[in-house]
Amino acid sequence: MNRPTEQIYENYTKHDFEVWKTLFNRQMNLLKDTASQAYLDAHKMINFSAERIPNFKETNSLLGNITGWNLHVVPCISPQKEFFQLLSQKKFTATCWLRTMEQLDYLEEPDMFHDVFGHVPLLSNKNYCEFFKGISDIALEHIDNPLAVELLGKIYWFTIEFGLIREAGKLKIYGAGIMSSFGEVKHCLSDEVTRVDFDVETIFSTDYRNDQMQNLYFVIDSYEQLYNSLSEINAGLKKRIKESELVKA
Repeated sequence: MNRPTEQIYENYTKHDFEVWKTLFNRQMNLLKDTASQAYLDAHKMINFSAERIPNFKETNSLLGNITGWNLHVVPCISPQKEFFQLLSQKKFTATCWLRTMEQLDYLEEPDMFHDVFGHVPLLSNKNYCEFFKGISDIALEHIDNPLAVELLGKIYWFTIEFGLIREAGKLKIYGAGIMSSFGEVKHCLSDEVTRVDFDVETIFSTDYRNDQMQNLYFVIDSYEQLYNSLSEINAGLKKRIKESELVKA
């Protein structure tokens, strides 16, 4: 199926607006008590609401004034090199098409609701953004090394996509993969899963699956902690690359 490569706002249908409203209200009913306060506050800063699909031009203007980031429309998941190159330029790749009512609970490929509702609000948080960009800068240094890309993929998965944070003594959600998933919101905070403190080396050694709900989540104490972990990530990555090369030799 051909997907749009630019957002033409007039092309959204009544059905699209109903899908956005349904998903938005359903998620926010859960997230009002479980999401990171920074995420919830950001909805007001960038004018997200149930009644209106975000207009990327308006969102870019608002984000640009707050952190300098903006949205770059893509039809589907971008190749790794392109993805990291754009992130390094403070451009977040986002689709602009929406799932249907029949696909509310599950979609094989990320749509606008995941990309925009899940990811975009925290692009207003400076430390989060600097971590996001920092991961991308490191990735570009090692983009031709499969081991490096794999390890950074784990960092991305367990933070940007499925991370939890402690706020005021309570566990809250900040990962976009959780924010946009009805089932994962309840699941990640339940007694059915394991939650551990954020640790770079542990993440490097932990595998994940993208075809089911997670059974392990890493918890940060602040977004500043993420940003401050960049040097450790870079050093740990280089160490593992060197060890891998020694084994091959």
